[in-house]
Amino acid sequence: MARCVLILASLAMLWSSTLAQAQQQALPVREIAPGVFVHDGQTALMTRENDGDIANIGFVIGNDAVAVIDTGGSVREGERLLAAIRARTDRPIRYVINTHGHPDHVFGNAAFVGDGTVFVGHKNLPRALATRGPFYIDAFRRIMGDELIDPVRIVPPTLLVDGTHRLDLGSRTLLLRAWPTAHSDSDLTLLDEQTGTLFAGDLVFLTHVPVMDGSIRGYLAVIDELATLPAQRVVPGHGAVSAWPGALADERRYLQTLASDVRALVAGGKPITAAANIAAASERSRWELFDDYNARNATAAFSEIEWE
Repeated sequence: MARCVLILASLAMLWSSTLAQAQQQALPVREIAPGVFVHDGQTALMTRENDGDIANIGFVIGNDAVAVIDTGGSVREGERLLAAIRARTDRPIRYVINTHGHPDHVFGNAAFVGDGTVFVGHKNLPRALATRGPFYIDAFRRIMGDELIDPVRIVPPTLLVDGTHRLDLGSRTLLLRAWPTAHSDSDLTLLDEQTGTLFAGDLVFLTHVPVMDGSIRGYLAVIDELATLPAQRVVPGHGAVSAWPGALADERRYLQTLASDVRALVAGGKPITAAANIAAASERSRWELFDDYNARNATAAFSEIEWE
């Protein structure tokens, strides 16, 4: 009898230890609307110290299944997101939706491969990942190290969105929409119609200076159309969950200022180097990471606008 009690006590201690370890590993998430969970990424560059944890990622739980929205900047972060999901539901993860192809949003994909999970993305995403994936892995290996990058796999979507598409999680419908080139050439948004929660990916930035890897004209056109979506709140790619569509105001002002300044430089015959140093300088105090990204944004905008 004493031996049985000892065995049971040992098993209880083991279970408690395992549970505590799983809870410690789980990514911190918060429920911003019924069944809608978000992890707030840091406003920072991807490093080995932060595991690439710089983007907002999350998941939606339906009656039958779960959809994951982006998986983070490393497989380690993806595994911690998976642990956070499993701490809240045992329903199958039916979909992983990538809002675009940048590393801070897709490097965690490998944590979700298997068990029939379908990867979903913009129709252009497979090409974007095939073209840039090896470069991203090589570049971030130098920044983040082998331990974080070795497990990363480029996982292309098999369910491609061209226009709009609805996913059913069981009494819960997600409206997906593929957008023309803006932040990137593979931007996809997700609207949880039940709660009015919009996962906008990097079509929306707050606090973190907007990053342009597509077209400034396209970006401005898309955010005007994006503003018409019937959402109550937005989960931006970077920055705080915010009311909709007011969350677009700062980003719109920045992009308009950048475009206006670059057009003036082009009209004045200034060289492209001037754009990197001058364009949107009035916005510097309003944004974090401004000096990391604005010159690149300005240079790309100059190259685009000088051919208008």
